[in-house]
Amino acid sequence: MKLHSIKITAFFILLAMAMGIGAQAQKKELIPVDFNRVKSVTSNPESRFYFPKLLKIYSAFSYNKMDREDMRNLYYGYMFQEDYNPYRQSALAEKVEEYIYKKDLTREECDSLEHYASLSLQDNMFDFEQLEYFAYALKAKKKHNRYEVFRNNIRLLLSAIMTSGDGTKEHPWVVNCPMHEYDIVNFLGFKAVDHEEIGDGIDYVKVEKRENSKVEGFYFDVKMMLEMGRRKGFE
Repeated sequence: MKLHSIKITAFFILLAMAMGIGAQAQKKELIPVDFNRVKSVTSNPESRFYFPKLLKIYSAFSYNKMDREDMRNLYYGYMFQEDYNPYRQSALAEKVEEYIYKKDLTREECDSLEHYASLSLQDNMFDFEQLEYFAYALKAKKKHNRYEVFRNNIRLLLSAIMTSGDGTKEHPWVVNCPMHEYDIVNFLGFKAVDHEEIGDGIDYVKVEKRENSKVEGFYFDVKMMLEMGRRKGFE
């Protein structure tokens, strides 16, 4: 995988900080991903974690809120779905970008941003950049209740990924999309400067040295992502 860049605005960085993402990364429970179990429960119609059930709740921003275990099974269970593509990019991203650089959006422009970001997420539901823009539109339009449910889903999504490891070589974070490596790095307040595939399905993202920090980079587990991608003909 090549090094990519991603535009993360101050709005979403502040949102991540408000949710305690940085603190969570420093001290939290590690929950290894059991892909055999994930595949089993997300494919069982009788299970609470049946993928279509979780997807319906997530997509509707239901007030029947998800918890972290729900989100973990949705995120990692997505790898076993027929339409899974780890390299998917929404064709509507360019429509969204028509609005994101404007300083002051009108109500109509907020409506359009919300509309296109929503459609983009239907195509790629874990695209953090589109999640950012959709959240911005909800907040700007003062849809407070829906925004809070959506914000909680973002928090759970980040938690689902970050509880899979701690970013070390011994316990890398498990991701289902290569761009999520850079999302996590950015949410933690670091800047990625290099990317290396070190073998056995492990990626290393080197970060710019930060004052008073000994962190040089983070490790990510992409073994299942690569395996499922190859099965579907994606390289």
